Amino acid sequence: MDLALLWFGIVGFLFIGYFVLDGFDFGVGMSMPFLAKDDTDKRLLINTIGPVWDLNETWLIVAGASLFAAFPYWYATLFDGFYLALLLILLALIARGVSFEYRRLGKSPRWKAWFDGMIVVGSAVPALLWGVAFANIVQGVAIDESGTYTGSLFDLLNVYAILGGLTTLLLFFTHGVQFVALKTEGEMRERARALAKRSGLVTIVVAAAFLVWTAAQHLDVAHLPLILALAGGAAVALIGSWLANAGGRERWAFGLMATTIALAVGTILAAMYPNVMPSTTDPAFSLTIENASSSTYTLQIMTWLALFSMPLVLAYQGWTYWVFRKRLTRDLIPADAH
Repeated sequence: MDLALLWFGIVGFLFIGYFVLDGFDFGVGMSMPFLAKDDTDKRLLINTIGPVWDLNETWLIVAGASLFAAFPYWYATLFDGFYLALLLILLALIARGVSFEYRRLGKSPRWKAWFDGMIVVGSAVPALLWGVAFANIVQGVAIDESGTYTGSLFDLLNVYAILGGLTTLLLFFTHGVQFVALKTEGEMRERARALAKRSGLVTIVVAAAFLVWTAAQHLDVAHLPLILALAGGAAVALIGSWLANAGGRERWAFGLMATTIALAVGTILAAMYPNVMPSTTDPAFSLTIENASSSTYTLQIMTWLALFSMPLVLAYQGWTYWVFRKRLTRDLIPADAH
């Protein structure tokens, strides 16, 4: 078995899990200005993800640690070229996490408004920048023979990358709004369904443009049929998600949107293969699955650890969602002590 290829798949799976799970967290945070009419509504929205948001973020920690251990050269070049973007993502995640915990401690509306704003910004910034980062990886970046990024920040802000960022932003936003519809009752549920219907149309257009552009950049690769199949599946699932939401079937809408995100990330991974960081300076300088991976011995140890730990993590995650599966209403939100 090619362990480097196996770990490329495992790292991809971890990022898919992160984008699917923390993606709707981002969407809930971004939806607050559109769905919440008062403080009780805001607390209701936060409570929909309260039991799971920190657990969802651990997927990023595990994905990053796996990337560092399995592909250290990819990890080093990624942080070299995307240092500022990744720093902004980290700061946004910290601000969002702090805001969830601290907004309830203040007595004044201004205090809460400040942390509400950080929740929105702390959700929108990662949602946008993750798409920008992965779009640049697919398109290729300026890497020299030593694996060092030689471009600038402005090189990363190209049209294709910005379109990728808008795609993830809209996918996560709609995903989160659908989660609100799935987790609430009453007026909030109806508002969320109506908002998901509107945002879903925009998401379909933007995501279709990004997926078509991604496929068009790889017309000469041998695995183009796989790229087209994944992109086509993502498009079908996205349209199906919109139709399910319009028909009031929140579970189907949410599940199909999760499928959309998974297939969209799969499309990106397939477009990258066999590279992990394509070089626009010279294709010979590109980092591939083979030349960026750790030693065979390291990958063997990691594989055994993954076989033992991943089923436990998945079982615990599933149990958590089962425990907190019930819908929430405004009546369940206790009166604010302040």
